[in-house]
Amino acid sequence: MALQFTNDNFQTEVLESEVPVLVDFWAEWCGPCKSVAPLVDAVAGEVEGVAKVGKVNIDEAGELAQKYGVSSIPTFLFFKGGQVVDTIVGARVTQDSLREQLEALA
Repeated sequence: MALQFTNDNFQTEVLESEVPVLVDFWAEWCGPCKSVAPLVDAVAGEVEGVAKVGKVNIDEAGELAQKYGVSSIPTFLFFKGGQVVDTIVGARVTQDSLREQLEALA
């Protein structure tokens, strides 16, 4: 199951993480976001201990979306060492592609 990242825990959970982090920017009203949610949760289980996977609800943490230039959702940001190292915009992702991207950063 993917973690929930918020304004309160983003610094410690993502920016200060010892392992790579995949952040899924999404919203409750976004159909494509809901369609990829099971993939994101599955990847979270597959990379446990090697990387982190979590979600940011842009309606609850709009400042984070703005800070990272998220204008379309879903947007997937890959963090390593507190920096964004890759971005995927849109729902055309696969469980394998997300997992392989994270494993390459680990």
